[in-house]
Amino acid sequence: MDLCVTIKGVSFLLQTGMGILGNCVVLLAYGHIIYTEPKLLPVDMILCHLAFANLMLLLTRCVPQTMTVFGLKDLLNDPGCKVVIYAYRIGRALSVCITCMLSVFQAATIAPGGPLLSRLKPSLPSLVVPTFAGLWFINMAICIAAPFFSMAPRNGTVPAFTLNLGFCHVDFRDNLSYVINGIAVSFRDFAFVALMLASSIYILVLLHRHSRQVRGMRRSHGGETRAAKTVVTLVVLYVVFFGIDNVIWIYMLTVAKVSPVVADMRVFFSSCYASLSPYFIISSNKKVKAKIICTSEQDQPLAEPQETNVK
Repeated sequence: MDLCVTIKGVSFLLQTGMGILGNCVVLLAYGHIIYTEPKLLPVDMILCHLAFANLMLLLTRCVPQTMTVFGLKDLLNDPGCKVVIYAYRIGRALSVCITCMLSVFQAATIAPGGPLLSRLKPSLPSLVVPTFAGLWFINMAICIAAPFFSMAPRNGTVPAFTLNLGFCHVDFRDNLSYVINGIAVSFRDFAFVALMLASSIYILVLLHRHSRQVRGMRRSHGGETRAAKTVVTLVVLYVVFFGIDNVIWIYMLTVAKVSPVVADMRVFFSSCYASLSPYFIISSNKKVKAKIICTSEQDQPLAEPQETNVK
């Protein structure tokens, strides 16, 4: 195994391991909160669902990618590829959609009251679960074409207009279907990213315009202010890696055969958000942090006092 493969394998292994661990910790912390409290707040429900979507993305994309980098062959057959690619597409779509939902919800929460918002705000918590169901349904319908193009690798050859994922191939048969698929996915992602950016900019404008009021909110509504800053930071984190991902994706649309190195780079950068976001949630969310600290303290053995007798 040469140095380049080793560096690539270790990078994917660290990213995958840290991402799965972080998202599992967030989900377990929220599971404990659900067990001890009557219900989750809407923002906590969205963050919990975001961690689930990111975990789904990592398990279906980064785990097989890491195994392939280390030389494991024939991981999946054709049906396995169809299931894994479909699940990955849904997880990736949900990640961007739920981050957008988080940004829009927080913007609506801290927006100044008006005739429309005054009627809308009380109903926002009840809209969270139906929105989840709608996002699942829409993305499952949009991604339904992915299994038809997915298959296990054939004799080490990569046909034209094929995305070589290492463990699976996504063969689009011709240039038209290849480009249409890329444009459709990019359009959906750019639409949600534009909406989350607009919501985040609106949040920043509110915080800047009413800076004196915000200082007062830190005493009375500090939770909302912290949540708003958390949302904006998550959006910035997503947009940075989304930009790198799509620069590579646009390049991939312009060539008939995609180099495995380029495909690996795209997978790595597109998965960075799923791996890093749970640690930001842990560090910025007081409930999650408190549950983790409480659990770690309970796991520590109690020190028994020892008496020393000097004779």
